[in-house]
Amino acid sequence: MTKNHSLLSPPFVVRRLFLLSASLLWWLQGPSALAVAGPAREPAPDPGAAARALVRRVLPRQAAHFQVEVIPADPAGDVFELESREGRIILRGNSGVSVASALNWYLKYYCQCHHSVTGGSQLQLPDPLPEVTPKVRRLSASTHRYFLNYCCFGYSLPWFHWPRWEQLIDWMAMNGINRPLAITGQEAVWQTVGRRLGWGDEAVRQFLAGPPYLPFGWMGCLDGHGGPLPQSWIDRHVDLQRKILARQRSLGMTPVLQGFTGHVPLVVTNRASGVKLQKITWAEWDTYLLDPLDPAFAQIASVFLEEQTKLFGTDHYYAADTFIEMIPPKGDSDYLAGIGRAIYEGMHGTDSQAVWVLQGWPFFFGRDFWTQTRIAAVLGAVPDSRILLLDLYCENTPVWSRTEAFCGKPWLWCNIQNFGDRVFLGGALPRINQDLFAARQHPQAGRLAGLGFVNEGLDHNPVVFDFLLEMAWRQEPVDLTSWLRDFCRRSYGRPNVPAGKAWQILQQTVLTASFDNLAACTVLPSLNPPPGVPYGNDRLAKAWELLLSASDDLGQADPYRFDLVNVARQVLGNLSADRHREITAAFERKDCQQVQQASARMFELIGDLDELLATRKEFLLGGWLEDAKDWGETRSERDRLEWNARRVLTLWGNRTTLRDYSCRQWAGLLNGFYRARWELFTTHLLRALDAGRPFDAEAFARDVFAWEQAWADRRDPHPRRPQGNSVKVARRLWHKYGSAFTL
Repeated sequence: MTKNHSLLSPPFVVRRLFLLSASLLWWLQGPSALAVAGPAREPAPDPGAAARALVRRVLPRQAAHFQVEVIPADPAGDVFELESREGRIILRGNSGVSVASALNWYLKYYCQCHHSVTGGSQLQLPDPLPEVTPKVRRLSASTHRYFLNYCCFGYSLPWFHWPRWEQLIDWMAMNGINRPLAITGQEAVWQTVGRRLGWGDEAVRQFLAGPPYLPFGWMGCLDGHGGPLPQSWIDRHVDLQRKILARQRSLGMTPVLQGFTGHVPLVVTNRASGVKLQKITWAEWDTYLLDPLDPAFAQIASVFLEEQTKLFGTDHYYAADTFIEMIPPKGDSDYLAGIGRAIYEGMHGTDSQAVWVLQGWPFFFGRDFWTQTRIAAVLGAVPDSRILLLDLYCENTPVWSRTEAFCGKPWLWCNIQNFGDRVFLGGALPRINQDLFAARQHPQAGRLAGLGFVNEGLDHNPVVFDFLLEMAWRQEPVDLTSWLRDFCRRSYGRPNVPAGKAWQILQQTVLTASFDNLAACTVLPSLNPPPGVPYGNDRLAKAWELLLSASDDLGQADPYRFDLVNVARQVLGNLSADRHREITAAFERKDCQQVQQASARMFELIGDLDELLATRKEFLLGGWLEDAKDWGETRSERDRLEWNARRVLTLWGNRTTLRDYSCRQWAGLLNGFYRARWELFTTHLLRALDAGRPFDAEAFARDVFAWEQAWADRRDPHPRRPQGNSVKVARRLWHKYGSAFTL
């Protein structure tokens, strides 16, 4: 398409006149005249009042024993203090977040308590409350403490109502988060932008994806998949986002809103003839990117930011990821500099205080394309103080050390921990404990400005969240063995020797790295069994046995019961790799009877896992499906939302490109989905043996794909609440499977 700017639609003409008048205003009054982005903000809320309200929510029975005081920030950054006075615990901080961090520190290190949003909390405070002597004062070594990944809004958060968001925000504050990603309600922004630019509601409806896929739309990866969205969804999420932002801002957080990436619906060419678009491909989808040199880029960016600010205000931080896992259409430095300049100026043109928050993931994911010269071209187009880079995967493969610390721009040391909210035991605690502090001291680390937890899901390893975020308030590494011993004690409410030994095993096995390898029983069946885990399943089984031996003492502690189920789940999931190998070995021997028997053992193991996980709310398919349907107001809306909820966990897209990316070891999925795939696989194996021919992998692939599609269309109910006793089921399964391990 060729450029023909004279044919831009009337809204753009009006916008151009506005820009001319704004430029005249700037010339007459100076740059401060353009600093206001949208309507004036209400006066800043009282951080003390916000913190006191948080204390009442978290500790309703003991809140009267705490007194909140607001103090100035330290010249070095955020600060909290703790002390006792006249029988009360004084919580001080320079913001609501700092005060909440003081509360969390007190709960952990004086009351031996544990507060979590996953895996249960233990908040049995001593009576009387322990005194704090001498006074505690802690400075944060991290200016920015970032939380959430775009993907988390698809894999964990899409069905959250306000009560769950309220709990999550309180937990964020208590863990020091001050820069949360906040992209709920973006659908309404695009709807108002489309109406203002004359795109038509139907075109915008086709552009917007289904709920778990929305964040991938904001990153420019796809359009429309899983949609269209009900209008009630859009309207209700405006209200939800306003509550989220109001609470985060009241606590002193600086929410990171969405920035314009250049990703637009194809309809833009109908309303603005000659606009130049470039097609971008991700996985199985094509999307469209405005050429950065086209004037429409800046014009639409301005409209986008104005409409977003009308709806949600602004805190001047904007996330924008144009090429998160896509390769740019051109590699020359001028083009890439143009992209960087266009995205930044698209923010800065409307908000002169704008800071671009950019994930550094492309420089890892597409590292063959992103040479240092190309990285410098994009980043060099943005002033140093107006960009913040997130080095997402530092616990595994940091990017800062091979990009000249992101060309000297401010950046954050981040831990991604989880892909797709897959269920696994793991966490790179040793690397977090050493590498973060080493980076702070490294002479080539440039402008390291904080840390981030950029999880793709809320995960099933609360210890990793607790550990990393605490490091924001520490100046040097901890003794990890001692720290984990204390974590075990406060999670369960008291010290226990067998449980402590179990955690020593966890430290030496699963907590050495993020082992997010899928359990064999949840992998698409094939004649090529996946590799086993590198840490020794027998050792992890010993941790299961030790935790069981502590059940009489600790069985009433919710985090204990979660850990018992989680460890047993991982051991049995690892054991399913042995079952897989037994099936394939029997097939290679052409032994039909052994194929049937080995398959029966796999089916039985899957059923036992399903029964175990059904005892915990964290592992229920039914909760996920029912939460999704709650957002629908009609039968057809509920059905469409359930389709989204089922699809994202299984096939994901329309083909098999991303199949099982977000696979879950959940009750309901194990018996209802994964077992059925294994049954179909066994049928194909036996059919091949009966016919005396090789296994027909293509026929199996066709049949299993059709079955998976049909499963996503099903509406069979699944329990929303846990069933059974975690300790009793874990003990029965130990008696059944324990002899398989060399302890």
